[in-house]
Amino acid sequence: MKIRTATPQDAPGLLGIYAPYVEHTAVTFEYTVPSPEEFARRIRHTLERYPYLIAEEDGLPLGYTYASAFKGRAAYDWSVETSIYVRGSFAGRGIGTALYRALEDILCRQHICNLCACIAYPNPESIAFHERFGYKTVARFHESGFKQDTWYDMIWMEKELCRHTVPPMPFIPFPRLRETWPGQQKGVLA
Repeated sequence: MKIRTATPQDAPGLLGIYAPYVEHTAVTFEYTVPSPEEFARRIRHTLERYPYLIAEEDGLPLGYTYASAFKGRAAYDWSVETSIYVRGSFAGRGIGTALYRALEDILCRQHICNLCACIAYPNPESIAFHERFGYKTVARFHESGFKQDTWYDMIWMEKELCRHTVPPMPFIPFPRLRETWPGQQKGVLA
């Protein structure tokens, strides 16, 4: 298995992972599978500031993860929301763990302090996965999302990734980190 930075050209393959979550679960509150063009736009937008990683084997995408802005204001630069999706038939094989480890390594190098995950509730698998990574539930919103004829609660889980300093270490946008990080020789940031 190889982990690398995703590109907009990966959109069709990643949609093959994402579409079943949209169509058959409440893991995402999105109702309609985005077009490949829209998905490519999302990847491009994410890569302007944050990592977007894909795990693949023999060219087959097995899973992907990315970080996005927690909020749009400058004071939130040190907090991100994390997302992860693994191809259904490959769940439980360590792909998510490998992806999150790579994501956390990069986010730490960007000086991100807080990781936040928004999870539809109930979702015991996702909650347990995040707990194994040190996330704690910090908020629960009741009947926040309606999907598949059901009202779902939403929980926020949080993890402190890096030390909070005063002043904080400067946020390093992902494109700048890719230019300078020695890890790019290993292919993760290439």
